[in-house]
Amino acid sequence: MSEQTDKNQSGVVIVGAGMAGVQTAVALREQGFAGPVTLLGAEPHQPYDRPPLSKAVLLGKAEDSAFDVDFEGLGIELRLGTEVTGLRAAERELDTEAGPVPYETLVLATGAEPLTLPGTEGVAGVHLLRTLDDAARLRPVLAAAPSVVVVGAGWIGAEFATAAREAGCAVTVVEAADRVLAGALPEEVAAPMGRWYAEAGAELVTGAKVAGVEAGQVLLADGRVLPAGAVVVGIGARPATGWLAGSGVELGPDGSVTADAYLRTSVPGVYAVGDCASFPSGRYGTRLLVHHWDNALQGPRAVAANILAGAGEEPAEVYDPVPYFWSEQFGRFVQYAGHHGGADEMLWRGDPDGAAWSVCWLRGGVLVAVLAVGRPRDLAQGRRLIETGVPVDPAKASDPAVPLKSAVA
Repeated sequence: MSEQTDKNQSGVVIVGAGMAGVQTAVALREQGFAGPVTLLGAEPHQPYDRPPLSKAVLLGKAEDSAFDVDFEGLGIELRLGTEVTGLRAAERELDTEAGPVPYETLVLATGAEPLTLPGTEGVAGVHLLRTLDDAARLRPVLAAAPSVVVVGAGWIGAEFATAAREAGCAVTVVEAADRVLAGALPEEVAAPMGRWYAEAGAELVTGAKVAGVEAGQVLLADGRVLPAGAVVVGIGARPATGWLAGSGVELGPDGSVTADAYLRTSVPGVYAVGDCASFPSGRYGTRLLVHHWDNALQGPRAVAANILAGAGEEPAEVYDPVPYFWSEQFGRFVQYAGHHGGADEMLWRGDPDGAAWSVCWLRGGVLVAVLAVGRPRDLAQGRRLIETGVPVDPAKASDPAVPLKSAVA
């Protein structure tokens, strides 16, 4: 750990001990920050990774998914079970149940919280899957192999349905929209993915709204009744920023902290990173809110660099990534890179009813996004093409036999 000038000896407090918060603390040390670093986590558990919750932890293949980080060795003060309830920017203090916590530089990394199904809060047998405790509660439920109703046919709904089928449960997935992934992908791209449910032995019910949940059953608005030994709600998430009300930190209509290109908030000395923050993308010409693991891994490096640059000086690093995420569902590995909003051309690579295929989105002849199902090379090569911004030949890009890296115009 290198020595820093006095301006870098001030303390950094990070609110949120998920991926974004932990990686910010680690990045500060890796980049040479020698001042105090305090990491506040609302949960009592050692900080952990979330993707295994819907897979290994849920199915009993792993007890937890704690990060392999030596906090003590890195000189990071870890305060668990510490929920932050407010921010008083004028005093540079956080409010917690354990008393005020002062800061010199603050990083908001509180992530997102799952949306609940109205009217089902606290109803027995209704579950969310966001935390380690959620997974611990669901694991014995799945082991008993009841009939399970999953509300929501998005990414998390598909992943949970996959795990439930693997556990031997009868699974019905209810989606209010008329198709799967309605808010994420175009209809023609999502259509083949919707067929995966039946192939896996799960029933998919679209265009159906849940009217209520009673003991052992789910009532649909059209009068249908579905048997349900357990109900799992996966209808999306919202930035966990309610505690910032009245703090002066600007929030967007979606509840996200509106960070700038350097991940600074509207309040001096306060940064935001991960699922709780949106940022302006020069690459795509729009503001992005990315609720995915890779964003929580990459953003902290930019935050750390900009904190180290020092207050009052030009920030060190613009944050403008190519968003990336993956999903494992129904025996398939799905990857996505980029942002297809604003694309003017869409190309298929391979048969969408086959085992492996990809979709490329172009804007002005330049690749801006790629979705790969069982074609990891397409994803890796496509991601590099998106980063470089070079024009591609549509004829070559749509030929699955031509490597995407060879499709440069």
